[in-house]
Amino acid sequence: MEQRHFGRTGLRVSRIGLGTLTWGRDTGEHDAADLLKVFWEAGGTLVDTADVYGDGDAEYVLGQLVERLVPRRDLIIATKAGSVPDPERRFDGSRGHLLTALDASLERLGTDYVDVWQVHAFDPGTPLEETLQALDIAVTSGRARYAGVSNFCGWQLAKAATWQLAAPGVRTRLASTQMEYSLLQRGVEREVLPAALDLGIGLLPSSPLGRGVLTGKYRHSTPPDSRGASEHLSPFVAPYLDDAAGRIVDAVATAADGLAATALQVALAWVRDRPGVVAPIVGARHAQQLAAALSVEALSLPYEIRRALDDVSAPVHRYPDQDWSTL
Repeated sequence: MEQRHFGRTGLRVSRIGLGTLTWGRDTGEHDAADLLKVFWEAGGTLVDTADVYGDGDAEYVLGQLVERLVPRRDLIIATKAGSVPDPERRFDGSRGHLLTALDASLERLGTDYVDVWQVHAFDPGTPLEETLQALDIAVTSGRARYAGVSNFCGWQLAKAATWQLAAPGVRTRLASTQMEYSLLQRGVEREVLPAALDLGIGLLPSSPLGRGVLTGKYRHSTPPDSRGASEHLSPFVAPYLDDAAGRIVDAVATAADGLAATALQVALAWVRDRPGVVAPIVGARHAQQLAAALSVEALSLPYEIRRALDDVSAPVHRYPDQDWSTL
């Protein structure tokens, strides 16, 4: 699998990442082992998790497989901290919470360090410099090699990255930002992606297949074994089952027919090759699904197809977003 630089750093990762959102809950250790083995054998290196996935079980399952199944040196492990199961406070970006969460993640993962440590979301209740200091401590202490953020809007990302760049050699520059990005969700193109491109921050798209909808599996009905039928994940899929999404899914299916490819391959190739993207994070329930996603390595979309998909899924940009002067 082709490797890409992780933002403006020397780290290189596979251009498709493996997500573990369902590990330890809907995906047991046996299926997780199959997924990790298929991913590794295909040349995949970037595995993304979080301390809240499966209430920590996703990290634990991954930790059980590392070394026993795949050498630790062959993986780029990325995890997150900051989300908390508290309805009164969804995110805790305090230095104390983040560093305690990192130590717990390392214990579950069975490793002395993570390659990438990410703040899961912006916490308005904590001074940003305190949150970012936790990243500095994690890197200088050797518990993390690189640092990033997740779910930061444009101004939050720009402020955080600029703060870190203001003291080079003292503060850890942000290497990545993880955001939902697909043909069904192009909101990051308004401000997040321009900021990331300007500041040398790599984008890790989550849900690159539109929460599974872009595979075309929901065009006529909801398969009983799909996430859309899952008690936990059906509310996650539902927003992308409207008429507007349906038109985009139809366009992807038409493109796939013309290329003798699958809708999954077309949708994933589109987001993989967008400017600023490092590696879409793909979550699969079993090895066959993952193998289907990894087969995209052989596909590059022709310009005409990319342009047609751009047009059918184009978000509305109005003042004061970029290019507003042309309106």
